[in-house]
Amino acid sequence: MKRGIGLLVLATILWGGNYICGRFLASALPATLLNTVRWAISTVILFGLLAIKKKRIPIFVMWKEFLILGFFGIFAFSTLNYMGLRLISASQAGMISAANPIAILLFSLLVLKEHISGKAWLGTLVSLAGVILLFQGKHVVSASSSVFGEIETLLASLAWGLYTVFGKKYGKDTDPLTMTAGASFYGTLLSALSCIGTVQPGMIHMTVSAWLAVLYVSTLASVCAFYAWNAGVKMLGASKAAPYINLLPVCTVIFGVLLLKEQISGTSLAGGLITILGAVLATL
Repeated sequence: MKRGIGLLVLATILWGGNYICGRFLASALPATLLNTVRWAISTVILFGLLAIKKKRIPIFVMWKEFLILGFFGIFAFSTLNYMGLRLISASQAGMISAANPIAILLFSLLVLKEHISGKAWLGTLVSLAGVILLFQGKHVVSASSSVFGEIETLLASLAWGLYTVFGKKYGKDTDPLTMTAGASFYGTLLSALSCIGTVQPGMIHMTVSAWLAVLYVSTLASVCAFYAWNAGVKMLGASKAAPYINLLPVCTVIFGVLLLKEQISGTSLAGGLITILGAVLATL
């Protein structure tokens, strides 16, 4: 139990850093290419770990399961987040990510047929009100803040909810490392295909710092975080794991203020706090 909780907390902290790097890399790489490079490196590492453990990955036998996980968790979730971070601040994106546990609850009901309590539905409504208020707030630092960036980040939350519940469903047949590697393989292929016709050489502006950021998102925010999350979900279950994703917006805001010197408007802060409050209420 304690080990599962520790893994979930570690995953959210590492993902908080991913938002910071995603914002930092917004001008260095197109979102689709960033996600492709990130997960291509991660896939090589994951397959290497499986080889060390002498495990064979059923890349073709479980292609359907891996493709679904790769689409929602690797391709859609990550790409949409990086697209959103080109238009809004890391702190704002982090607060919108408070909708993640709500998405997990809803899809746990629809996909896993898990029972959702009345308190959970009340928390969902509170979080929805917070998201609406958050969308009304204007970020102080980013003049390019756009509703499109907010929508992209919110869609990423929905993708994460589907990834989590499908991960719980398919996790019964495989271990977390194999599941993450399989999803990474197919997610990378989808990301690479999305680069066709959308990426031009002139859109790439890499520096030493940018490469270090790519290294972080490819290892700690990918391999380590996804493995930790999948392992934690397998130990505790999707609905019990949901509350721990509430740490993500908190970590992201703290990192954004300390590392990127971001500032948050009163309306955005209020909306974010209400969203987090609703998520906590929904997942108690």
